[in-house]
Amino acid sequence: MATEIKLPRLGQGMESGTIVRWLKSEGDTVEKGEPLYELDTEKVTQEVEADASGVLLKIAIEGGEVEVGKTIAFIGEQGEEIAAEPSGNGGAPQSAEKPAEAPAREPEREEGREASAEPEPPPEAAAETEAPRQEGRVKASPLARRIARERGIELDGLTGTGPDGRVVAEDVERAAASPAAPVPAAASAAPAAAPAVSGEVEVQKLSSLRKTIARRLTAAWEVPAFQITMSADMTRALELRKLLVAQAAEGQPRPTVTDVLTKVSAIALLRHRAVNARYTDEGIEIHPTANIGLAVATSRGLIVPVIPSCERRTLADIAVARADVVSRAQQGKLQQADLDGGTFTISNLGMYGVEQFIAVLNPPQAAILAVGASEERPVVLDGEIVARPMMTMTLTCDHRAIDGAVAAEFLQTVKDFLEEPGLTL
Repeated sequence: MATEIKLPRLGQGMESGTIVRWLKSEGDTVEKGEPLYELDTEKVTQEVEADASGVLLKIAIEGGEVEVGKTIAFIGEQGEEIAAEPSGNGGAPQSAEKPAEAPAREPEREEGREASAEPEPPPEAAAETEAPRQEGRVKASPLARRIARERGIELDGLTGTGPDGRVVAEDVERAAASPAAPVPAAASAAPAAAPAVSGEVEVQKLSSLRKTIARRLTAAWEVPAFQITMSADMTRALELRKLLVAQAAEGQPRPTVTDVLTKVSAIALLRHRAVNARYTDEGIEIHPTANIGLAVATSRGLIVPVIPSCERRTLADIAVARADVVSRAQQGKLQQADLDGGTFTISNLGMYGVEQFIAVLNPPQAAILAVGASEERPVVLDGEIVARPMMTMTLTCDHRAIDGAVAAEFLQTVKDFLEEPGLTL
């Protein structure tokens, strides 16, 4: 009996995903564990492996947004018959996954590719060519599709420079920067000769990631949170970083202030385990390891990849792990596993010259540390006023899980470790 391939739940709270492209065609042999298709979830695009070995008998849903648990394909023996109505589809027509259209056949995809390579028709012919272009699925990389969605650019109006005419991110960026960049259909209906309106409002459609950010931040603001602030003398920490940079092997990432913060925070979290917590409806989870998330700004929006077990890693190891996840986050290559399991988050805006700020909680985590820039400030040392590199830290806590005194003790420990890194040994 053929195996139904259903859309998996790849993370907590995942309700649906968008099938970007199939890596196998109907009739191809598939091995269990082999990449089968690319799936775009709320935060990452990743390859999903096949659940079974055999022949890809049928692709039930070619692309588009699909609910978790729906049958999207069948794998079985060559010539095996397929059930008329697969389980998990709820009797819904497959065309629901692609608005008002049945799954595209190969000839239609070829027409779409040919249409994407033809010169853009004059305005009066736009209405006639728009529908045929939508029938064919334009070949494009996941990153190109994501950028196009965020900037409101129609992929079927672009000429791809990738393999087999595939539209890549550079093609979309070039189109966005061009004065004649393709625009959404509603805008393209306007006469070409109409002058641009000064001060015209630009409306950017919400990407799936931006919707997720909005939903999570709204939930975070409903949490009864409080903040405490301390400043640390970074003289010794900066000296330590300078030594580590000098000793780093050639070709290896150079340790940063964020890496130092990650290490000292991890050790402080194990000394004050109540802060290394997640608040749930069932209770407060106190975790035995410090899985620290780093807030990373990307072209898509804010993403928080996690470095697990930071208390066990050396600063050099943390630097390598940080460089890896930040690079993949900015390239849109994170896996769902890179985002799961965080117990604490650090958000560092010091590189932007920000002196102090308050970070919003990252539920269900109970605390997040906001870090500003290290800057020379006058301080009193041994009865004299001297200039020292000071850094302001603000800890935001979920008051349902952490009390003020606990938070203050944790932040004092972080401050002590930064001012004397030898205390972490």
